[in-house]
Amino acid sequence: MAFNFLLIEDDEIERLKFARVLQKNNYSHKLIEAENGEDALQILENNELIPDIIFLDLNMPKMNGLEFLKILKSNPSLKYTPVVILSTSDNHSDLKESYETGIAGYIVKPLKYEDYAHKIKCLIEYWSVNEFVNR
Repeated sequence: MAFNFLLIEDDEIERLKFARVLQKNNYSHKLIEAENGEDALQILENNELIPDIIFLDLNMPKMNGLEFLKILKSNPSLKYTPVVILSTSDNHSDLKESYETGIAGYIVKPLKYEDYAHKIKCLIEYWSVNEFVNR
């Protein structure tokens, strides 16, 4: 099963790392990238891609991840889209607020690429056996 992923991440290196994990594991999932929450909302409003899963960074310019998440979860047609936070923040209040707002998972980005790749691979494999509301 191929997924449509929306990766919302302001750091180009992090976007490249995510794409590299997909490529190295021969995943055929479609990846669209947004550099911040505002860009992501525009993509969603223009129906460029209806994502199966959104991977969201918290600390971004213009609109942070939590602001984006609150807007997304207020949209009746998108509120059930699973959102997984990929953040460098291990701040408990960020974690708690993210879950209260309706995320499906929270991953603290590890520093080592191998650890990062392992976590992303596990996430994708986990979601490949899940049922989706919007599918």
